[in-house]
Amino acid sequence: MLLAIREFFERMCQPAADQGDASHALRLATAALLVEVMRADHAFDPREREALLTLLQQHQQLAPEEVETLLELAEQAQREATSLFQFTDLIRDHYSYPQRVALIEAMWRIALADNRLDRYEEHLIRKVAELLYVSHRDFIGAKLHVQGDG
Repeated sequence: MLLAIREFFERMCQPAADQGDASHALRLATAALLVEVMRADHAFDPREREALLTLLQQHQQLAPEEVETLLELAEQAQREATSLFQFTDLIRDHYSYPQRVALIEAMWRIALADNRLDRYEEHLIRKVAELLYVSHRDFIGAKLHVQGDG
């Protein structure tokens, strides 16, 4: 199973030959960043995982079984990644600015799903926002928006 996941990830992260491959690679990169937030505080909380599954299903428009597969692939990709750049470069090159801000908001939703913001979660989201060229104003605005929904 792990070999299949690894091969799929390697295939998806290669420069995309067509729009379909780019879409899959973007989904995987997005999911991997969201997994990174879920794991940033080194504490498993089922509320964060549930928030992640819900966000993937809603924003990626996937069936529940597709979301589980994507989550498995993203977890594997996140474990094997040497840096965030392989994910953020792809996203920055293909997402519009509002899409990148929406991703930062999704990251805040996962970080705050357990009603506790860990400093490692906040640091990670700040770092990703900088790598995606999301302004500090929009970074803080996304945080406040999510906190206001709580």
